[in-house]
Amino acid sequence: MKEINIVLVEPEIPQNTGNIARTCACTGARLHLVRPLGFNITDKQLKRAGLDYWNDLDITYYDSLDEFMEINKDGNLYFFTTKGQKRYSDVEFPDKSFLIFGKETKGLPEDLLNDNYDKALRIPMRPEMRSLNLSNTVCMVVYEMLRQNDFDGLEDIGHLTKF
Repeated sequence: MKEINIVLVEPEIPQNTGNIARTCACTGARLHLVRPLGFNITDKQLKRAGLDYWNDLDITYYDSLDEFMEINKDGNLYFFTTKGQKRYSDVEFPDKSFLIFGKETKGLPEDLLNDNYDKALRIPMRPEMRSLNLSNTVCMVVYEMLRQNDFDGLEDIGHLTKF
């Protein structure tokens, strides 16, 4: 199973982070949270969205985006933005990819995107729309990476419980 790293830069909405945490727990992705966070990590909305999956997470915290970039400078970094020129589905994600998402209200800093524009990826949408929900976007990209690897390591056959 390929290593997937989800990076949230200064997330603001606890419910989004909780939903993303649940996606990470269900898929085995690692979660990286870059401060400042727009909520307290013990926020009940965060825990409610992540339900009882919170203890099944591999989470790393960073005090700043600079700290994250320094520690992971040799990683396979991909930056998700409405300003990207490449579609996320046109990239073959390698092992140990870091999928980086910005805060809900502003996205990622433009200087960071400019410095990494060849790795700035976009999810297509109607031109008059501003953006997709962060937790939906993360889920879509995680499952694209998993699909590219035939969902290796995940159970993909369900079972009825009454029969």
